[in-house]
Amino acid sequence: MEANSRGKKKGILLTYGIILIIVMIFCLTVGPAKITFKAALALLWAKIPGVGRLVSIDQYPSTYLTIIYDVRMPRIILAALVGGALAAVGTTFQGLFKNPMADPYIIGVSSGAALGATIAMVAGFSKIAGVWALPIAAFSGAILTTVLVYQIARVGNKLPIFNLLLSGVALSSFMTAIMSFLMILNSRELSQIIYWTLGSFSGRDWSQVQVAAPIILLGIGVLWFFARELNAMLFGEETARHLGIDPEKVKKILLVVAATTVAGAVAVSGTIGFVGLIVPHTIRLLTGPDHRILLPGAVLAGSIFMVATDTFAKVALSPTEIPVGIITAIFGGPFFIYLLRKGKTGVF
Repeated sequence: MEANSRGKKKGILLTYGIILIIVMIFCLTVGPAKITFKAALALLWAKIPGVGRLVSIDQYPSTYLTIIYDVRMPRIILAALVGGALAAVGTTFQGLFKNPMADPYIIGVSSGAALGATIAMVAGFSKIAGVWALPIAAFSGAILTTVLVYQIARVGNKLPIFNLLLSGVALSSFMTAIMSFLMILNSRELSQIIYWTLGSFSGRDWSQVQVAAPIILLGIGVLWFFARELNAMLFGEETARHLGIDPEKVKKILLVVAATTVAGAVAVSGTIGFVGLIVPHTIRLLTGPDHRILLPGAVLAGSIFMVATDTFAKVALSPTEIPVGIITAIFGGPFFIYLLRKGKTGVF
């Protein structure tokens, strides 16, 4: 019976993996230049070493290659990475805090990243660091916020979850206030700051993918490595200790890794909310609370959700592009209200 259940859950992961590939290829066809699914598939196949020569792409315009590989693909891959990162961290925090309403930004990481990016914009750091100014500043702000929250919340060698949450909320409000003050003083950069804080993948290229991918993939891998510890901590810290797990050590490691993963995502996409809230809770209903299955399932589903949402944001009001954070908030707001109304803060 247990083997059948595990096989069914692995089947769910395989299904999500296939759906992700199909969605990514389909999204390559969406945009001002109409490219068929068949053409996108052929162009992708032609780039695979060893088998690419079996496919003829001579019938397709050379501009198709540029559109697919230089414009659309890096954006789609980045969206998949960010969606997976937010979902993975959301899953981790929901398990760590034992609350399905926890999300990646609960400890103030997004506010720290937003403040870092805002400072970079108003101080003109782009003249020094070029296109890397915002990612570097956002990543630095997110990591600094995590360190501050940790130092404020800890009591001796312990890290009480309640203290962590309160510290995150307080510091997030403080940094948001500073950011708002800087926006008032620098009205010329107001629209740029607002657009970045709403989240977007517009104009992203392979350089952002190269920076974000190692941070995000390594972070997800480490979080998955601690799936067993997360499972044990669902039953309480005392139970975890009896199983040979050090709850305080696990909390510190997961906090640092999760914050770094989110920082890597926010640094290239801006702040995108609710993905880490919606996806883990939904996937948990399908796979159950076992993080060995839940976490990779949430990563795949988060990638699907983000790629599809970003594509919709790109074409819904074409040629005007909607910041993807607006779309995720439209989905996430009602979902959050649903959780509150149902009172499912103990669904584990």
